[in-house]
Amino acid sequence: MVAAALAATLVALAGCTVGQTPPPASGAPASPTSSAPVPSSPTADGPSPAAAATIAGDPETVASDLAAPWSVVFRDGVPLVSERNSDRILELAADGAARSIGTVDGVAARGEAGLLGLAVGSGGDLFVYSTAGDGNRVQRFQVTGTRGSLSLGQPRTLLDGIPAAGNHDGGRIAFGPDGMLYVTTGDAGRRDDAQDRDALAGKILRMTPEGTVPAGNPFPGSLVYSYGHRNPQGIAWADDGTMFATEFGQNTWDELNIITAGANYGWPTVEGIADRNGFVDPVQQWQPGSASPSGMAHAGGTLFIANLRGQVLRAVPVSDPSTSTEHFGSELGRLRDVTVAPDGKLWVVTNNTDGRGSPRQGDDRILAVPLTRD
Repeated sequence: MVAAALAATLVALAGCTVGQTPPPASGAPASPTSSAPVPSSPTADGPSPAAAATIAGDPETVASDLAAPWSVVFRDGVPLVSERNSDRILELAADGAARSIGTVDGVAARGEAGLLGLAVGSGGDLFVYSTAGDGNRVQRFQVTGTRGSLSLGQPRTLLDGIPAAGNHDGGRIAFGPDGMLYVTTGDAGRRDDAQDRDALAGKILRMTPEGTVPAGNPFPGSLVYSYGHRNPQGIAWADDGTMFATEFGQNTWDELNIITAGANYGWPTVEGIADRNGFVDPVQQWQPGSASPSGMAHAGGTLFIANLRGQVLRAVPVSDPSTSTEHFGSELGRLRDVTVAPDGKLWVVTNNTDGRGSPRQGDDRILAVPLTRD
């Protein structure tokens, strides 16, 4: 793979306010069972205002000719990329060239399932979410070597047996500001499991880096942090610790939620804003054809959301999460992930070779987008 300069004729950024403004969230989520640190919950007035980062220029290609990339993370400044169907984890050089640092054994790629989310621990270990023959799993790998010669060690499985399917497979993992690992799981077609707190499907899980239940989880002895989800695929935290998650809906509404420990987000009983006691409503919702929100990143008071069917990068101000602005409408195709690079630019991952898109020359690509911070 060779990095290519993006043509100067790429679309100029155009924004428009979209989304549905919900009523205040309803329901009374459970309280954590101990005083151990957990991410902050929003106050009645919502997250505290922050300066909003905005897109400041055209995207430039960082890497090209990738095969259905799913997640990109940085380890000591080195970008690592998962490819959903190839089982490979790639290291990107400064010129965009890619080399495999190893493969994840036993990956059973089918539909939306395969080699999915990546996260880097504080000690440099790589955490990986993937689909095996008997379900989804979270594994921890030591990474050895230096830039240009990294190598993936043997896995240690932290959690397995998460229900898997070719649709609604979840897959995003990320470390929160509390140092705990958060894992999104889809309902895997088992709709009722989303409401069953003893099931792992349709949840956001919270675990220690060793895979154990941390103090402060809302349900004693359980990894479940929140439930009633259909297919959450993006998680991010604002500067004040407020946790956000994106979620694919069924046919009516995709969602942006503020995540609170122990809260029930309604699926499959409700979808989108329902104003029903016992369920927490999203802070914003979109019709699936204009959204299908996947990866999400926070930068300078703004949430940036990659959208698949909608083929837009959506910017949501943390200070007013009921509003949003669209960028790059259809010009880049399907967008799977977004993250903030060490130099402060936003990296956006396309997903046009995943079987549902229309590949363009050089796809799939990772693009860098400059930001300004007011």
